[in-house]
Amino acid sequence: MYWSAWATLAALGVYFWTGVVAGAARVRYKVPAPSMEGPEAFQSRQRVQMNTLEQLPLVLAPMWLCAWYLGDPWAAAGGLLWCCARVVYALGYYRDPARRELGFILGMVACGALVAGATVGLLMQ
Repeated sequence: MYWSAWATLAALGVYFWTGVVAGAARVRYKVPAPSMEGPEAFQSRQRVQMNTLEQLPLVLAPMWLCAWYLGDPWAAAGGLLWCCARVVYALGYYRDPARRELGFILGMVACGALVAGATVGLLMQ
């Protein structure tokens, strides 16, 4: 489970990064907490951070199930694909919310592959 542990840390690192970006935007655009209203640039950064938080259970739970039942390298690969996809998603969203699709699709493919891997591993038991 060595590689899946690293992939978990990478996923948490992506989440931490999106949180720092959202926090910096809150300061830059002078949006006082707990307000979620502000310029589009702030809202985009805040949505990326919240969307990433919403996605964490969809990647972490199936990644560890996949690691346990199918194999660590497969699970870690899916987790790292998700991390890359979330970075692509975030950078696209920051430029223009309409440009987030590629990262979103790749992230969902990673989650789907992890669920499929966990299912296959369970069926092989």
